[in-house]
Amino acid sequence: MYRTLLSRSTTRARFPCGSSIHSFSRSFATPSSPPDGTVVSETNRAEATLKRFWETVGISKRDDGLTVTLDMRALKTPSGNTLLLPRNKRLVATLIANEWENQETLLKPHALPMTSIASRAIDVFYDKKTHSEVRESLLNYLDTDTICFHHDDPPPLVELQRTHWDPLIKWAKSTFDIDIQVFTSILLHSQSAETRAKLNAILTEMDPWELAAMERATYATKSFLIALALVKRHLTVEEAAVAAQVEVSSQIQRWGEVEDSHDVDFHDVRRQLGSAACLLTNSI
Repeated sequence: MYRTLLSRSTTRARFPCGSSIHSFSRSFATPSSPPDGTVVSETNRAEATLKRFWETVGISKRDDGLTVTLDMRALKTPSGNTLLLPRNKRLVATLIANEWENQETLLKPHALPMTSIASRAIDVFYDKKTHSEVRESLLNYLDTDTICFHHDDPPPLVELQRTHWDPLIKWAKSTFDIDIQVFTSILLHSQSAETRAKLNAILTEMDPWELAAMERATYATKSFLIALALVKRHLTVEEAAVAAQVEVSSQIQRWGEVEDSHDVDFHDVRRQLGSAACLLTNSI
């Protein structure tokens, strides 16, 4: 076994997300029982105080995998499973450890995106029934995929669609031999059953890490196809974010930026997509 400790002088790197510290409510530490019999753990104390309770963050080898530890105790997922990562996910383990080290005095739940997405992969996607339900939910996004609904005005928006959406649709058609329909109205439309079946087959072949990344990217971009391009490494995080924000970019060009709205969305989309992309990274 080896341990890698991160000191508080570690370079700060924030990766916000929409997760909550309460979602990691299972024990990170061995609980002790007070006289009334109520089980109390370090995590219970963290939930009550939202304060940092650990001194050291480490990375340990365990059971042919890697765990992130707080004061030598392995992190747990929301379902109580040990947050055990494959050996080739050393970068993911380092990013998770860095998230917890960067929690200084007060806990910041939004700053744990790698922890939440890795936990999601471990808790949910190893279950066949849930795996199927998630695939179905993601395929439903295909019928409302933002890049499949084009506008013919104003001209700047049309140009952005042509630049960022048309090549992506062309890539999806040629790569997966599917027929993606493009619509010009917001009325209810749907892609063909054949296209849906082919894309479901692609989702079925994804491992838990890929599917967790696919889920987060789809929700962040409101686009199944942008998410698929990110997971299949056809798009970078920045390219995926730009494609997802074509309509917003057009509005900003026309009306200007709304402070504390457009700028927040700009960074949030990149943080969400960044965590998805990082989850897919394997170390040699």
